[in-house]
Order: sequence, then C-alpha cells, then structure tokens
Amino acid sequence: MTNPTTIPGSDKPIWELLWANLPASAHQTCLIDPDRSITYGALAETVDDLAITLRDLGVLPGDRVIVHLRKSIDEVAAMFAVWRLGAVVVNVNQQWTADQVCYVANDCRATAAIVPAAVANALAARDLPPSVAHVLVRGGAAPTDQRFSPWMTQAQTAAKLTPFSGDPGALCAIIYTSGSTGKPKGVMLSHRNIRIGAISVVEYLGLDATDRLLSVLPYSFDAGLNQLTTMLRVGGVIVHQPVTLPSEIVRTAQRHKVTGIAGVPPLWATIARYLADAPTHLPELRRITNTGGKITPDILDLLPKVFPGVDIYLMYGLTEAFRSTFLPPDRFQEKKGSIGRAVPHADIYVVQSGNGLAGPGEQGELVHAGPLVSLGYWERPEDTAKRIGPCPELKHLIGDHVVVWSGDIVRLDEDGDLWFVGRMDDMIKTMGFRLSPTEVEDAAARTGLITEAVAFATDHPEMGQAVHLACVLQGPYDAATLRTACRKVMAPYMVPTHFHAWPGTMPRTASGKLDRPAVIAACREGNPPALT
Repeated sequence: MTNPTTIPGSDKPIWELLWANLPASAHQTCLIDPDRSITYGALAETVDDLAITLRDLGVLPGDRVIVHLRKSIDEVAAMFAVWRLGAVVVNVNQQWTADQVCYVANDCRATAAIVPAAVANALAARDLPPSVAHVLVRGGAAPTDQRFSPWMTQAQTAAKLTPFSGDPGALCAIIYTSGSTGKPKGVMLSHRNIRIGAISVVEYLGLDATDRLLSVLPYSFDAGLNQLTTMLRVGGVIVHQPVTLPSEIVRTAQRHKVTGIAGVPPLWATIARYLADAPTHLPELRRITNTGGKITPDILDLLPKVFPGVDIYLMYGLTEAFRSTFLPPDRFQEKKGSIGRAVPHADIYVVQSGNGLAGPGEQGELVHAGPLVSLGYWERPEDTAKRIGPCPELKHLIGDHVVVWSGDIVRLDEDGDLWFVGRMDDMIKTMGFRLSPTEVEDAAARTGLITEAVAFATDHPEMGQAVHLACVLQGPYDAATLRTACRKVMAPYMVPTHFHAWPGTMPRTASGKLDRPAVIAACREGNPPALT
C-alpha cells in the first residue's frame, strides 16, 4: 500500500506548485493565451493581488469559491488565488449555464464566485443562493446589485498576505460531474490528491522544464487540471487552446512548438481524420495522451500514421481516484487499446465480488486504492459509502484502507495488462450472451461506414435485450447495408437489430467526452427514429 508521507513533495498546499518556481524562473513564460502570455513571476503577483481582494471580501480557509471563466490566464490566477487563502476551488465549466452555476453554488454553499460579465448579468437576474455574498466580475461592468463588484488589478504587495499553510490532506477542490445521469455530484479532492497526481504523471510521462503542453481539456475536468499542475511542477509552459476545432489545435501546436497534447477520444478522432486529410509536420511534438474513454480501433490505427515518431500514451482514470492506469508507448503496437497498469503511487486491483482477485484472462471490477483516492462526494455520505470504502476481497492485502469501486469491468491479460470491457450498469444481455456496448461500438467503427457510435439495449421478449446502435454515418446508408457490414466484423449476437442515424456530431459533455446518456435518451424517444 502506497504511503503518501514517503512521496517527496506531497506534504505542501497546492499553491506552492507555482511558488516553487520562484525566484529562479520568475522571468520564464508560464501560460500562453491566444492574445497574451504571462511569466511565472507576473502570475504569482496577479494571484496574490486577487487573493488579497478575496480575503478583504471575507473569504476564509475552507470557504468554497466558484470559478466560472473561459480557459485562460485569468482562470488559472483565480484558482490559485483561492488556494493561496486555503479556500476551496469549485471550477464550473464555462459551457455550463447560469442555472447550473446556481445549482452548484447552492449545493456547495459557495461564499463567492468569479465570473465573466455576461454570466454576472445572467446571475443578477436570478435568485442567487443566500450563501453567495460576493461575485467578482471579469471583463465588463458589474451589475448594480451590491453583491457584484469588478475584478480590478490593484497592484497590492504580497507582503500583506499570509498564505495558507495547513493540512495537505484538507479539501482543496470540488469537481462536479457533468450531471448527464442526474443532478451533478461534487467529488472532493485534497491538496495531497492533486499534488501526488502531478508527481505521478510527471514521472511516467517524463515531463521537464522544456515541455510546452497544449491545454485543450477544461480545468473543471480532472485530467485538464492535472495537465496544469504537472507543468507547474516541472516549470514548463501551458499553451491554452479554448477552441477545439482540429485545424486550430494543429495550428496552435505548430505555432507554439508544443511538445505534448492531451485529449479525449472524440477529440482524437477529429484531429486524426483532419491530419489524415491535411498532413502537418509537428517536429517538436513528443507525446500525445488519451483519457476519458476508449479510442475506437480505426482511430488507434490512424494515430501512429498521422503522428509519426510521437509517443502515444493510452490512459484511464476517474475523478474519484484522480489518476489510475497508463500504457507505455513502447507497448502501444503490441497492446493497442489496453489501458495498461497502475500509474506510479496508485494501487490497482481487479476484483471479483465475493471471489477475490481476478486471475490472468479473467474479468472483474477495477478497484483503486492508495493516496490518489478522493475524499468522496460533497455532503453525500450515502453516495460516498456506495463508492468508497473498505474492500473485503482485499483485506488480506491492504487491511481496512478504503478503495474506490470504479463500476468498470476490465480484463486482466497474461502479462498483467488491463483491457477495458465496459460499465457494469451498461452491460447488454442478449440471446444468452453478456455484451459490452464498447465491443459493439469498436466493431462498428471497423465497418468503415460509421464515425461515431453509441450502443445500448432495450427489453425484448425473445432475445432478452435487443441491441441498438446510434451512429454518425459516412453516407446515406439504410439499415440493411449497415447490418450486412456489421455481420462481417461482429459475432451474430452482437449485430444491432436497430440503427439510429444521428444527424451531425453527437453531443459532448463539458469535458469533451461523448454524452452517452443524452444520445441514448434521445434515441429511446424516437429522435432520431430507427432506420428501416
């Protein structure tokens, strides 16, 4: 069992990641926006200036502060100002609506929020939760409501501020889920969780001060936040990319000599197809990383072709355990699609409930232990107890230390590498077979007729469940054509009985992943209807 006290650098508050670069790298570039950049020293000054403003407004250690800004230098400064005071960052994705911001503010009883002018005006027209005493407004005039005030640069000195120096196990951030399956829940992360996450990823990716990472994933997503903290850990550069068009991503990577890009499967699909049509030389690019789900086999095959000589890291994680597994790039071709093994400082097990650990060739639920396990869900003890707690099957190995039950089924191969099978609650039971939606989606991608797919099931009186496939098609194919193509790459029981042709691209969550529940709900309602 990994002991966090033996991990150097894990015993300090999160704001120290920035200050550790001072004064040696004060004049080095830290963050790059599309229209400006900032050095480590100037960022620290901006952070303390804002921290003093928040302190003078009454923000105290432990208070929750909402940060709802576009990916930018301002967003990073706001987060670190909150952390500098020992308060808790609640980063709400900038795509979320004012109503969603109000929900989160009420749920976590936020005392303050930092938002752009347009959002401030929308909030002023609503009943703000009574806990929100102050709203700082960036980039425009503040509403006349006395709780709203402009975020203004006041050139205050750091000598006026005593930074937080408390317990590294204290609550640091609350990351809210997308809420696609119900009301969003806030996952609580400690300073230690986030710091060890940065230490781990720096170690296995081999990051250093010469790296310049393209930041596309939002900071309200744990993987996006980790990208920021890893660069601060080594003194590198973050290049913000708020626009997710593949042409813009490639252009920015080229212009700023980016060495690394992190993405989720839908993003890699669009980038890979773009580069296949418009090959672009990216000589400084060293590595790309994937998280947030499986990349389909057709895109996995394409990635080495469009990124020649670039290391490809396939990763897996969930917010409740922060960082989890990775497949080293030297095993990419041999184990294409595997999620690999535990990242440094994480403990990963494959458990068969009631039977113990899974052996080679067997499946089980992926269970996480160690210092990256989160603090649970904000003020939801029952939900926390369902997901995080001791594991009887692991008692002989780790005693009563808590674990995170992922809810994901994985297969352990003969070499000890893990392969994602599917979500436990998504498994399809058809014609006597237990089938993962991912298996259907991967096979559908191999037909060459489908670019995006979501498989699901409906009850059927004879089959048990019937397989449906929502899909974005390459052309105007009918159900018979799709079924014939699927039979060439699927076992008979896998072939969908119904196809739903999705118009345009499928919806995404705030973190850029496919919004599977939204797609499934729409298809169940007949929009789009099944093809004939």
